[in-house]
Parts: sequence; structure tokens; C-alpha cells
Amino acid sequence: MLEQQADRIMQLSEWEERWQENKIGFHQPEIHRMLQINYNAVVNGRSSVRFFFPLCGKAVDMKWLADLGHSVVGVEISEMAIRQFFQENNMTYSEESLPSLPGATLFQNSEKNISLYQCDLFSFSSSVAGQFGAIWDRGSLVAINPKDRERYAALILSLMGGDCRYLLDTLLYNPDLYKGPPFFVPDKQVQSLFGSSCNVELLQSVDALTDRQRAWGLDSLTENVHLITPKATN
Repeated sequence: MLEQQADRIMQLSEWEERWQENKIGFHQPEIHRMLQINYNAVVNGRSSVRFFFPLCGKAVDMKWLADLGHSVVGVEISEMAIRQFFQENNMTYSEESLPSLPGATLFQNSEKNISLYQCDLFSFSSSVAGQFGAIWDRGSLVAINPKDRERYAALILSLMGGDCRYLLDTLLYNPDLYKGPPFFVPDKQVQSLFGSSCNVELLQSVDALTDRQRAWGLDSLTENVHLITPKATN
């Protein structure tokens, strides 16, 4: 059922335009319930965990985690989204260009526990900010163009530290009825992308259909949350 969306491509400029035109129905003004529910599974008793947020937007989840004593690194193409995050959360912040990442800008709050890189996600790497103890992926894999999923998975795997716990939120629906984004990501593909080097556990599966998705033409929508952890090596 993947061929229906195989040729659907969103350009980075289209995402930037959505922010400029305030067409950001994907943004949630409250802490994501799936992160709250599965917080303990991700943190796993650890303190001061470094979280990575791919395609972070202005997610309020980032401030919530920082307030709990963790640090956050995010990547986002829209400069507007990043500035709105700091402004809407009443944070003073600095910005600097990065010689090691041409064209990118690093935005940090004054406490330096939230660092947001304005750049193409695929130009980011562990050489820029190291590896992470946790990843919260809500709205990232489902936003990546389907043809780029293997490239995306390779990047995420390279950013996972040995103790990383990767919380992945995906959506299941009939792709004949809606072309995306957000895109349809079946559990079988999650397993094929990450299962060779990681354990993949389905933590939660809930009915997520709302009037917004009905307006897209969907008659069902399932939200699945996976916990992905590196396999132990001998």
C-alpha cells in the first residue's frame, strides 16, 4: 500500500511557505499526549537526557522536557518556526552561523539547554552535535517524502547513542483516500527501516480520527507509537 504515495514530494520551500502563511495545522499548542503517556518509557529512569527533535517546528514539548531537567537539540528548516518558539515561550536567545554547516544557523536559549539548528535535516549529522540519549519523532518520519525514508532512517540511526530510546509516532490510514502529508507509515516498514539493528516495540495504538482528518476524506486513522532501542552487542 506504499505505491500510492511513492511519488508525492514536498519541497523544503513548501514547508517554509506553510509557516509563512500560518498553515500549520500540524502544530500542537499543548504537550503531545503520546509523549506524556510514554515519557517514563523514553527516559527509563535517567536524568539530564539529551533529546533530539527532528523537524521540530515550535513544539512546546521541547520546553516541557527542558523544564524537567533534560536538554534538547532540534532541527527545523523554517527560521520563523524557531523564532516563534523562543518568542512564544518568553525565552531570550542567541543566534550564530556555523562554519561547519554552511547556510545553517544555531539558535540557543540563554540557559543553552535548548539548541535549534535552522537547516535541512539531511545536512545535519552526529559531527555537528554528537549522539543522543532519546529521540522524539512526532511529525517527522510522517512528513519526510516517502522516497527518502531509508536515507532518513540511516540518519536517525547514526544519531542514536548506545542507550538511546527513540519514540516514534506514525499514522495508519487508507492512502487511496489521501495523498499526504502526513504520510502513511505501516508498521511493517518501521520494522524494515530499523529492525535490523534495533528492537522495535509497539507501545500504543489509538484511534486518532478527528473532523480535520475527515475533511481530508479519511474514514479511519490510527496513531501508533513505537519504542526503538539499539540491540545489545556482544
